[in-house]
Amino acid sequence: MRKINQFYNILLAASFILLAGCADLDLEPEGSVFTEKQKEELTKIAPERLQAEVNGLYSGLIKCESITDWFGEERHYDFGFAAAGIMFDASGQDMLSENSGYNWFRNSMRYTDRTAPSDITYFLWNLFYSHLKTANNILFTVPADTSDPLLKAYRGQALASRAFDYLHLVQIYQFTYKGHESAPAVTIVTEETTPEQAANNPRATVQQVYDLIIKDLDEAISLLDGFARPGKEMIDQQVAYGLRARANLNMEKWADAASDAEKAMEGFTPYTIEDVSKPSFNDINASSWIWGSDVSENNDIVLSGILNFPAMVCSLTGNGYSPAYAGRYINKKLWEDIQVSDVRKGWWTEPVWGKDKDGKDSIVNYKTPLVDMTWTTTYNNEEYGVIDWFGWNAPYLNVKFGPYKNEYNNPTNACDLPLMRVEEMILIRAEALAMGGNPAQAKQVLENFVKTYRNPTYVCAASDAKGIQDEVWFQRRIELWGEGFSLFDVKRLKKPILRSGINFPEGISYNLPAEAPILLWLIPEDEVNANEAIDESTNNPVIAVPSV
Repeated sequence: MRKINQFYNILLAASFILLAGCADLDLEPEGSVFTEKQKEELTKIAPERLQAEVNGLYSGLIKCESITDWFGEERHYDFGFAAAGIMFDASGQDMLSENSGYNWFRNSMRYTDRTAPSDITYFLWNLFYSHLKTANNILFTVPADTSDPLLKAYRGQALASRAFDYLHLVQIYQFTYKGHESAPAVTIVTEETTPEQAANNPRATVQQVYDLIIKDLDEAISLLDGFARPGKEMIDQQVAYGLRARANLNMEKWADAASDAEKAMEGFTPYTIEDVSKPSFNDINASSWIWGSDVSENNDIVLSGILNFPAMVCSLTGNGYSPAYAGRYINKKLWEDIQVSDVRKGWWTEPVWGKDKDGKDSIVNYKTPLVDMTWTTTYNNEEYGVIDWFGWNAPYLNVKFGPYKNEYNNPTNACDLPLMRVEEMILIRAEALAMGGNPAQAKQVLENFVKTYRNPTYVCAASDAKGIQDEVWFQRRIELWGEGFSLFDVKRLKKPILRSGINFPEGISYNLPAEAPILLWLIPEDEVNANEAIDESTNNPVIAVPSV
């Protein structure tokens, strides 16, 4: 049996020994549980000493090769949260890629990773539980009743980070909140969980997980009041509001979702039409980014060369899979539904029809119909073609994400990563207003955003609540493409996966009904073996891989 995720058995013992060691305290837990005296000593640590743990909340989202030691070789998808986002998108209907061995996300696209022994299963479980373990370290150390402003900020960031983790875990391992409140989700591990409890810890219900998420975010919002973060890679009160807006949207608490989204977006403005008329979404300093990962040239994911998001998604990088082996394409039907007047249609290459060598109508080339064609002339000296290394034509290939420093063919993949943008909050607010009984205001919010920042001729054709909700979903599919939201939206709205008859590769161009069981990942095998409260009967079911 692989020695993976052993932190469930040593959750408090190992992690708190590490924390105490960093603080130069001679503490040895008895029976893997801290005594009250030891806990008192931990709370006396100088606030500055905790900064390393707080930094870990953010470095943990861009951690490189977290499971290499366990599997004996590197997995090129092993580069943190951005990789998980690609897995989610690949599991849906809007982001497709080549079905080849060079595509490190093909197993998610084919659903062959939905098994307990799958390495991707381990990666996802470890990613979020390791991250929330860091949050639990901080929460164990900083008392809830602290009056120290710095400690309050530390605790608030840890609570919001834990909520971020559980908000993803509950959607990975179960269907949406509404209608599944009593369904089994994931195990809850907090700063108060003992190793003995962790070894016999049943799956909490969806309702119980969301109760913890809301509780953590409520406290975080209170604690982060007045906290001025040094950089946008850190969580502040507005990020916490944004996370709670996401949770309330899932729970269909419409008024709360709209209110939280409005608070989250204060002071931020969307990318302009000019901003997104060329490859973008690579700089944390953009006015629309509420929260992101600030990636530098000396980060491990960058030094790795190709274990990073640009290598897998940016078609314009000089070092990666996306420009040649495994491009990331948009669903053809979705692209065709985008109006020509919408600047976002240029985020993907446009097919050019003509006559092939046999005189038949076919795609003979493609172009990048960006408003600002500087990029095209820079890298190709003509309007047509971002021809990949093999000379293949590639219609519907994304050029949404710019390379590092906006330099075509730049081999350094130090692009920042968006985690929350104001555009998402605007769309949450529009949907929540519509479903909460105010479709007229929702329509105005949606039209104002799209007309001002994406498509000057846009008019929302829907006027009723459900119609506006579907239109918001359409806008989310375009606006948030490649940012990890598409699968969760399909599950939240109980939509089918529709791949048939478009540009999905042969063998995976099938449709799936709403809430198809194959959309759920399984709890890893080692967790099942280590946790007495979970077995095959209480895990998610193993489902046969779909076929055409």
